[in-house]
Amino acid sequence: MKVCREKVCKKRLSGEKIIVINQIVIMCIKGPMGKVIKILLVEGDKNLGFILKSYLTTKGYPTVLCLDGREAWERFENEAFDFVISGISLRYIDGFTLADKIKKCDNEMPFVFLTSKSSRSDVSRGFELGADDYIIKPFSMDELLDRIKAICRRTVLRTKNEHVFQLGSYTFDSIRHVLIRNGIEKKLTARELDLLFLFCEYKNRVVERSFALQRVWRKENYFNARNMDVYITKIRKLLKEDPNVELQNIHGIGYKLLVKE
Repeated sequence: MKVCREKVCKKRLSGEKIIVINQIVIMCIKGPMGKVIKILLVEGDKNLGFILKSYLTTKGYPTVLCLDGREAWERFENEAFDFVISGISLRYIDGFTLADKIKKCDNEMPFVFLTSKSSRSDVSRGFELGADDYIIKPFSMDELLDRIKAICRRTVLRTKNEHVFQLGSYTFDSIRHVLIRNGIEKKLTARELDLLFLFCEYKNRVVERSFALQRVWRKENYFNARNMDVYITKIRKLLKEDPNVELQNIHGIGYKLLVKE
């Protein structure tokens, strides 16, 4: 596994800065260190795969398309990638097995499942394997792009020291999706992760409700607002064991994650 990690790191340093498609030069999306975000897309539906690849490439994300799990694993072993989007029902190696192999090689690799499967057991298994998100077909291209950007903010575009937060007696590891206290780990869902990460970024400062909705749900409406209320309650329950950590309501404005030093 160590060899695979070294291979990826070496090749990332020499990533292309621009790509050319049909004689059109497209600037690639870069992180703060100038690194291009290269996507490995694994989709068994050839037509959908080519559409997604074309869309992501034109949006500035160089994308390699693989039509089966075996090809994807071979490409991952020999090329540098910064992000993986994969279906579940794949030939030769299914999406769950592929995710497990990739996460064992690089636990910090952002991974999104793209699937028509929406059963609770499938979703749970995906998150247990370390997936960052789960997008159910059909979906809009804008939704996919927004999810990629949100995940990049908390993984690809962060320095290694910014993914672990100390909140009183809790340790929040946003890469591993866990909240730890007294050696006990609690796995977080994608929404819990995004929302808690946002509050940690603005620890002891007020986060406006509208800003949180736009940042995590990407749209401010009644349904999303009610959904956020549910997750606010869940986060409060997760943090209730330490009286020095409190997610406060700031009436008429938003929230503040208060952590007493």
